[in-house]
Amino acid sequence: MKTPLGLSAWRLLTTLATPLAPLLLRQRAARGKEETARMAERLGNASLPRPQGRLTWIHGASVGESLAALPLIERLLAEPDTHVLMTSGTVSSATLLKRRLPDGAVHQYVPLDTPGAVARFLDHWKPDAGLFVMSELWPNLVMMAHERGIPLGLVNGRISESSAARWAIARKSIANLLRAFDLVLAEDERVAARFRALGAQDVRVVGSLKADAPPLSTDEAALTKMREAIGARPILLAAQTHPGEDETILPAHDVLRERFGDLLTIIVPRHIERADDIQMLCSGRASARRSRNELPSPQTAIYIADTLGELGLFYRLAPFCFLGATLVPLGGHNPLEPAVLRCAILAGPHHANNPVAFDAVLSAQGFGAIASSADIAREAARLISNPAAAAAAGAAAAQGASSLSGAVARTTDALKSLLDAHA
Repeated sequence: MKTPLGLSAWRLLTTLATPLAPLLLRQRAARGKEETARMAERLGNASLPRPQGRLTWIHGASVGESLAALPLIERLLAEPDTHVLMTSGTVSSATLLKRRLPDGAVHQYVPLDTPGAVARFLDHWKPDAGLFVMSELWPNLVMMAHERGIPLGLVNGRISESSAARWAIARKSIANLLRAFDLVLAEDERVAARFRALGAQDVRVVGSLKADAPPLSTDEAALTKMREAIGARPILLAAQTHPGEDETILPAHDVLRERFGDLLTIIVPRHIERADDIQMLCSGRASARRSRNELPSPQTAIYIADTLGELGLFYRLAPFCFLGATLVPLGGHNPLEPAVLRCAILAGPHHANNPVAFDAVLSAQGFGAIASSADIAREAARLISNPAAAAAAGAAAAQGASSLSGAVARTTDALKSLLDAHA
């Protein structure tokens, strides 16, 4: 089949841009977005030897995809003489995987999508199969793997209606890209239909790997210290917030403080570099920062949790939370992460990234839809004043999350023929 103009143009453009790649990486490293000691991996130069035996390569963009892949990795490693290479593109995901990857699995940064970097990566690792988690599809990476005859699967496939409409603008290129995948495993039938309409061929519905992901971990000593520092104070947790949401949470905090004078509001920004901006928004309210090793004192009104990898701690501290990316049109963060830890959720109307999960959790709770500071203050006041109701809501959220489990087993079954192709 003739390569569409869009894919040919991308390959030419990235070839011409190759000399600029080291400069781009240095600029990103200066902003903390690259790990200086491992930047060679981004140019396709491996820092580890290829293990002997069958090697399944799994790629996920960042932390969410990496967490979703962990149960699948465990299943794959249960097969004899099997190893897993996990690639991702962010420092935070690399930090997570360093702690969480099981024996038999290794992590590398995904190469930049230039033909040279991708070729070096594939020459070294020679994967027997490649699995892309969700929908980060780099054209050179996908097409060059396909051209080498590497069986490819798109797992936990997800595409929103708006993204599908954007992809359709380059229909021929997207169709070629999707047809490079031997198998596409979608979260639900709505997503499957979008992939089929864009040209994917073997599309199956298996559910979301996120539903089988292990609970977010925590440092028990840190959790104990936080509990001792907070004591019996009521908590309003705002998790994974984005610009526009902190400005909604803080007025709700002010309303709640009139009724609950010792309320502690904990804000966990999605991007920790926003901590200074959030602290400025807190003007007139006593605040503390976790990145400065500060614990909330009795005078602290707002606690800014500007560290990486501690969501599991905060979901265990609070009986409920506001979940970010739902009051701004960013599609909503994963509601299963707080739910499995029995932390009920309040969420705005934007659920496009995880519609099935939001439906399951909010339906099980019987409440949780909010659209304003007043809504947050009302629901939070009800839960703070009735701890039994808050605990029951957390239990219901966990039950809603458990109703979606089983995707790992269905995914593994569907992938068996693909993974056996190069046995």
